[in-house]
Amino acid sequence: MAAARRPPKQVVLRALRSWLYPGVGGSGSPCSRGPVGAKRYLLTDSIVKLKEFQHKKVAIAHSLPGTKETYLRKLEEKLTQNKLILKEELRTVLHLCESRDDVELIKNVIYRYHAENRNITLGEYKFGPLFVRLCYELDDEESAAELIKDQRLRGFFSDSTSFNILMDMLFIKGKYKSALEVLIEMKNQDVKFSKDTYVLAFAICYKLNSPESFKICTTLREEALIKGEVLSTRASCFAVALALNQNQVEKAISIFSQIMKPESIICTNLNIMIHIQSNTFKALMEILKDATEGNVSRFVKKHEFSEEVLAKVREKVKDVPALLARFDELYEKLHINGQVTTYTLDALLCHTPKDQKSHMILLNKRTVSRRNFQPLSQSLWAE
Repeated sequence: MAAARRPPKQVVLRALRSWLYPGVGGSGSPCSRGPVGAKRYLLTDSIVKLKEFQHKKVAIAHSLPGTKETYLRKLEEKLTQNKLILKEELRTVLHLCESRDDVELIKNVIYRYHAENRNITLGEYKFGPLFVRLCYELDDEESAAELIKDQRLRGFFSDSTSFNILMDMLFIKGKYKSALEVLIEMKNQDVKFSKDTYVLAFAICYKLNSPESFKICTTLREEALIKGEVLSTRASCFAVALALNQNQVEKAISIFSQIMKPESIICTNLNIMIHIQSNTFKALMEILKDATEGNVSRFVKKHEFSEEVLAKVREKVKDVPALLARFDELYEKLHINGQVTTYTLDALLCHTPKDQKSHMILLNKRTVSRRNFQPLSQSLWAE
């Protein structure tokens, strides 16, 4: 077998751009079937950290020697007089902003600060996530996108967290094409993708639901695997669902077979969808039969099936009396056992599980970061 080669960055970017800008590096309609499903968020609270950010805002406002208005006025004077903007001043003003009007001042402070410090190693302090969290709080994705894409600020948003939170904001509002533009910018700036980035990227492609977005998803996935990245089950599920939506059943089967632990409710339902589109009804009935068996320990969670997915099974077997009778029997047992959910496949895919542990509990237990032995408030600024 030929050795796998990593797709050049230009190839990946060309695939991305071909969807956004038809006729530039590719062709085809922007979307053959249209976006699917409901608008949801994908990142957990432990990534967005909005509550922690808001608590820090309260603490900083309380510790000011004067009023917020006085502090902002003095900062405006420093900008006018071309005086040096200090790191502590940028950090403080990011936590004092309460309106979109304040954001305009913060933009000017960021531009000045970055111009003065672009060639200086800033250690662990990363202000990008703070600004994007602020935009998240103010429901102002436009300002976040404006600054992230501005080449004059190249290096200011050097972390995946900034891009991930912005993509999540756009995903929430159903602005999937804009979210893809942010993903392209992240790729252009050589910012390393995190596991959350791949979840967002594949979810965006799934929502766009077109041959072009399928190519983008496939290209990014192949690049990740060649680099040795371990993709999460959640990311893989979005890739499987997109492949099924695009009638690429063999690709869906291939991706699904590489999921290490396919026991989740979404994997269970995607497996049913694969059998539906593969017309393997005998195996499908065996899956449903096994799920209804009563010899499973009461401590083991039983498989649950989406009503929507089961309706598709029935639609497929309705013209085969023997299969239809068998399905109706199993369907009744699943209902009796409480193994049928009203959640759609899309709702299951986009459901964001709660963090295993409350982040605030962790903050209360520890005051020093295990990672850098700094106060946790400083650790938050560094992320």
